[in-house]
Amino acid sequence: MDILYLLIPFSVVLVLLILAVFGWAVNSGQLEDLSREGERILLDEDQGP
Repeated sequence: MDILYLLIPFSVVLVLLILAVFGWAVNSGQLEDLSREGERILLDEDQGP
């Protein structure tokens, strides 16, 4: 039972850290255009030798 006094605050801090990283990714434009990244490999115009 004593371990809960350690695990509950640890998990709350972990969730807040994950939310902070996700919020940073959204605000910095990391998730702006997801479909373009999938199409970029198909539109690659590689100049062969």
